[in-house]
Amino acid sequence: MLDAFPYADDLGPAKIIHIYEPINGLKGVLVIDNVAAGPAIGGLRMAPDVSTGECFRLARAMTLKNAVAGLAHGGGKSVLYGNPKMPLADKERLIRAMACSLRHCQDYIFGPDMGTDEICMGWVKDEIGRAVGLPESLGGIPLDKIGATGWGVRHAVEVAAVDAGVTLSGARVVVQGFGAVGQHAARFLAELGTVLVGAADSKGTLYHPDGIDIPKLMDLKNKGKSVLDYPDGQKLERDAVIDLECEVWIPAARPDVITEANVDRLRTKLIAQGANIPMTLAAEKILHERGVLCLPDFIANAGGVICGAMEYHGGWKGLVFDVVAEKIRANTEEMLRRVKSEGRLPRDVATDMALTLLHKAMATRRWSIF
Repeated sequence: MLDAFPYADDLGPAKIIHIYEPINGLKGVLVIDNVAAGPAIGGLRMAPDVSTGECFRLARAMTLKNAVAGLAHGGGKSVLYGNPKMPLADKERLIRAMACSLRHCQDYIFGPDMGTDEICMGWVKDEIGRAVGLPESLGGIPLDKIGATGWGVRHAVEVAAVDAGVTLSGARVVVQGFGAVGQHAARFLAELGTVLVGAADSKGTLYHPDGIDIPKLMDLKNKGKSVLDYPDGQKLERDAVIDLECEVWIPAARPDVITEANVDRLRTKLIAQGANIPMTLAAEKILHERGVLCLPDFIANAGGVICGAMEYHGGWKGLVFDVVAEKIRANTEEMLRRVKSEGRLPRDVATDMALTLLHKAMATRRWSIF
């Protein structure tokens, strides 16, 4: 009942589907938010504590992200309840079952997200034929492997650095969530002269004021180890990553890691949201009032879905980096220009940019909504 759904508005959601098959332990949710521009692209997220509300908020972020990126796709998201580190055979069984349960939802295209990867998308492709972020062996452009999202974050940071008063050569970077997005964002930013001084994962926080060897830390993580297994530096509690002083802070993990309750602990000049909905709106407003520049998720981290859309339409991998850089740099520049001229919150300006395009797309449809 959409009337009882607290997030429903004139944009969506167009469809909410709950999947529950107790025999095999399958429990999941699909939210298709808006498909005015085309079938929705959005990742499959796997975690024990996902929810319908989180799924919708992520789907809405995808609607705005795909719109402002100028993609012929709407926004959606699916979540699967479960531990992504479960035995691989069990994970494959659940993901294949999830895909089969949604085989008739032609207006949703699966992509990888937290807890899933290109191999998982290969399983989905095998079952229903609708997935992006596939392995290269299946003709895909493996966005996590090449670091498409992190590449976009790098360009958003480079564009915003001047407005934030940050000189990137020698700038200290802290990454909260040293997974696929955080690793590549740190790697690409290091090419501009930045220094990674802090990184966190689910086990804890690594801090080294003299700089962390990014390839060495990436190698540890890719072997299934934690940032705490890095041989040098200080080992701190997981949430200590919020307190580390830096010029650039990148949240690249779960939603709502920064709220009005802990935002005052941040000591940074520029925040680039590598994850979706990593901060509450109230926290962003507080940062704006403090003069901290916060780049919204659907502006800064759109590289992955741009890559996925290119793959879906037969794009060539060699073009991905140029297209992602062009789109994200243009959107970041336009947003910052309007932030300065209008004195508004970056997220409010970015949302207006997306809604302008989205409403134009909606006006072309036979039905006025969705």
